[in-house]
Amino acid sequence: MNLLQVADVPALQLEATRTVRDAVNGMMSRNVGAVVVTENGKIAGIFTERDVMTKVVNGRLDPDRTPLHQVMNAPVYSVPATLYVQDALRNMLDRRVRNLVISSDGRTAQGTVALSSLMQFMLDYLQQNLRQMESYLGR
Repeated sequence: MNLLQVADVPALQLEATRTVRDAVNGMMSRNVGAVVVTENGKIAGIFTERDVMTKVVNGRLDPDRTPLHQVMNAPVYSVPATLYVQDALRNMLDRRVRNLVISSDGRTAQGTVALSSLMQFMLDYLQQNLRQMESYLGR
């Protein structure tokens, strides 16, 4: 399965000069937990819900005046859309991240995928397989 099928597509993207408030408004309107931060249309970083708490709130920064380049995470680890869901999940757990940027070239974002989306996909997959096995065994 292509990761883009479980991802938020297109990725929510904002230029690095935009504010934290812009990012939070975008995340709320799209119901996502991450923004791909760009510079001249290229991936420069990622800003997440967790960054709002750990960097903005805890750092007592003004969300209306703080540019994303000041609080984003960089460099960004991206994965290709062809990566298997279980491999993407393993990557996230190993790296202790909750969001991945999907990019075929490492420069332009195709989408983002959240840990919760991958876990939901895997749960659905396992439940479907269990039902098939139960049906096969006549239970």
